[in-house]
Amino acid sequence: LPGPPFTHQQTPRKMVYYGQTSCEQDTERYLDVVKYVFSCYKKEVPLVINTMGWVKGEGLLLLIDIIRLLSPSHVVQMDVCDWKAMPPLTPEHVHFSAGLHTRGKQQSKCKQLGVDGMESWKYSEGEDMSAPQHKLLYVHPEFPRAGVAGEARVHSGILRDMSILGYLGHLQSPDIGAVLPLHSLVPYQVPFNAVALRVIHTDVAPSNIMYAVNASWIGLCCIPEEVQCQTDGAVLLTQTPVCDCLGFGIVRGVDMEKKLYHILTPVPPENLRLVNCLLLGNIAIPNCVLVGQQGIEGEIPYVTSDYNYSI
Repeated sequence: LPGPPFTHQQTPRKMVYYGQTSCEQDTERYLDVVKYVFSCYKKEVPLVINTMGWVKGEGLLLLIDIIRLLSPSHVVQMDVCDWKAMPPLTPEHVHFSAGLHTRGKQQSKCKQLGVDGMESWKYSEGEDMSAPQHKLLYVHPEFPRAGVAGEARVHSGILRDMSILGYLGHLQSPDIGAVLPLHSLVPYQVPFNAVALRVIHTDVAPSNIMYAVNASWIGLCCIPEEVQCQTDGAVLLTQTPVCDCLGFGIVRGVDMEKKLYHILTPVPPENLRLVNCLLLGNIAIPNCVLVGQQGIEGEIPYVTSDYNYSI
């Protein structure tokens, strides 16, 4: 409502770094993340849950899981003109339908009654009444092409880049008129053995981990366990934790001799003291950040147009 998200960014009360633009590859972890974030909701204010636009196939089943897990009071369902693939998400439909990771209630104890082609259910004696009780608000647009997919993926990528750029804007001093390039800002120096490291979206050999981390967008996270390392080398996690994310940063360099990560982040120092885990996901730094740095002569590190599609 106040405008595009990148223009009015807020510090979340609770945040987890999922590290992917889509949850298709790991829906179980996605549900774990949703439950973890939702667990801090104290119900002192109304909560709006903005679900994904993935509502076909497994996406619809995942949406049913989320409705079942979070028990909302209202569900607003916006349909697409001339598209009947998605059923109305009535309390009865959610109650009896199997989700992706949750089971629906068995229908054997119920009598089905047809009312205007919609499913209506009458509970038998002694039937469990703990069914979803939400009110469905169904919006059906009458104009063509409303909600048609296709360009959404491109738009979401542009908005994501804008959000990242808006976030990096907090690195700039409000007193200076000119925008300083990232290579002229002083980074934090973080010892290898002070933070645990994990690549979320793929397997990386330990010998190649620093190549992957360098010049990457990272989530600055806090795991409950104390990071312990006998040496001054990198601490690698074997599993991706579901934990608090306190903000984001860019690894702008890795000093292999001094065993230091060089990290740029606008997260305030009092919060940085809590960070003991760096998560690297499948989120790329916007191209303009890499190719548009002022004062760089010659080849730009990590940027090339000389590559082979077959590699």
